[in-house]
Amino acid sequence: MFSNTSEIIEILGTIAFAISGTFSAMQRKLDVFGVLIIAFVTSVGGGTIRDLLIGDTPVAWMRDVQVCLVILVTSVAAIIFKTYIRKLKVTLFLFDSLGLGLFTVVGLQKGINFGLNPGICIALGTITGCFGGITRDILLNTIPLIFRREIYATVCIFGGVVYLLLLYFEINTDISKFIVIALIVITRIIVVQKRLSFPRMRY
Repeated sequence: MFSNTSEIIEILGTIAFAISGTFSAMQRKLDVFGVLIIAFVTSVGGGTIRDLLIGDTPVAWMRDVQVCLVILVTSVAAIIFKTYIRKLKVTLFLFDSLGLGLFTVVGLQKGINFGLNPGICIALGTITGCFGGITRDILLNTIPLIFRREIYATVCIFGGVVYLLLLYFEINTDISKFIVIALIVITRIIVVQKRLSFPRMRY
């Protein structure tokens, strides 16, 4: 079904963000159609912007209907089994963190595959990881996390730098991906638990 590790990571990221979007929409008491739309834009928003920026069109989800099916099935399953998921104490925050780590790596690798500058690769990883959540929050009339005090995009940038360093030192690509995914998720959890943040700008 999947030809390589990158595809598996992308599908896992899609599932994580679809659940994140679904629960965010249900918290706002949207109808079923609204929930599905939010799940969709959360899952593909970052990747769509990334692909448009690098001219890789039609964008990924338009070329592969499997992505849309994964989002639909995941969102419907999350709606049906929401009570059980809550009993397992799996939170919106956890799925958002997982999606952030998984999609950051997807964006980084795509930039590398296109032979782009390392800094641009990091930017693409950050965009892929963050912009689905930004779109979700805007549609739900919430200030996106990236614009609040909570450290969010910086975690993606940090992960991107580590990923490029691992590749520079010739660490296996698949191992590097999983290291960076774990690093981003763990760092984000620590940041939130310790309530670390940047100071507010004042004038």
